[in-house]
Amino acid sequence: MKLPQEPHAWDLSPEQARQLQRDLASRVECTWRGRSVRLVAGIDCTVSRDGAACIAAVVSYELHRGQAVEQRVAHAPLRFPYVPGLLSFRETPAVLAALRKLRQVPDVVLCDAHGLAHPRRFGLACHLGVITGLATVGCAKSRLVGRHTEPGARKGCRRALMDRGERVGTVLRTRGGVKPLYVSIGHGIDLPLAERIVLACSVRYRLPEPQRLAHQLAARARARRSTDCI
Repeated sequence: MKLPQEPHAWDLSPEQARQLQRDLASRVECTWRGRSVRLVAGIDCTVSRDGAACIAAVVSYELHRGQAVEQRVAHAPLRFPYVPGLLSFRETPAVLAALRKLRQVPDVVLCDAHGLAHPRRFGLACHLGVITGLATVGCAKSRLVGRHTEPGARKGCRRALMDRGERVGTVLRTRGGVKPLYVSIGHGIDLPLAERIVLACSVRYRLPEPQRLAHQLAARARARRSTDCI
């Protein structure tokens, strides 16, 4: 899979990174381009046990068949500290490396991160979508910004996630009786479609299947890397 060259340096200072987020946020597109959705990729990242590398896993999932068709892992040196709200500068280089290994371009990418539900409206899902042109969705397990009321207990129940008078996402129950997920636009998609895709991929578990499988793949890759270093 071909992706554009990385458009900027990643080893910025935190203030430079925040300013870049502000500059790039205007490029986020909140509309869908109208094609059908067949392949949904899930992305998950972890840090190697020695703290030296980010490990990114991507699983491409065929929505109508309900099965994974491709999985890839990549490592990249960690060049940015852990700073809340600046996750993309820490993880995106490894994510790009993993995506480049895919044979087929996914129609939508689900990120274990936020999109517009971010202080500067430019979480990792937005950043990844803007620099690659891929349609991306933020699908996070915890809230970064905003307020909401609790959605109903059944799968599919939802509430608006509001921040500073603006709707920035949806609090979506993907399985009955478990904690909801925080869904927001990343790039190249609208919020109702993002919600439908997350629900369609949430077959048996809280996490959408592509993300759940990517999480497991990243954990296995981390364990292998640790063993290889012994």
